[in-house]
Amino acid sequence: MNITDVRVRLAKNATGKLKAVASITIDGCFAVHDIKIIAGDSGPFIAMPSRKTPEGEFKDIAHPINPEARAMISDLVLKAYKEQLDQEGE
Repeated sequence: MNITDVRVRLAKNATGKLKAVASITIDGCFAVHDIKIIAGDSGPFIAMPSRKTPEGEFKDIAHPINPEARAMISDLVLKAYKEQLDQEGE
């Protein structure tokens, strides 16, 4: 699996822990949107796109199946987020 594109949109006027939203393209042919970048106690982390169930729980819509894929996606998205912050001068 190759992540061929990462796009990050900073949450300019967001209050709370949401800092940005990202989209990735896998192998140039499959996109995953609404990956959230959230400020955590030990730094930013990603949350995969999810939907709220009628019971009030959140279930992932799309997510990596193994830890290696999760780490690769997280590393690339957070790198693009930091680059976007540098470009914006924050």
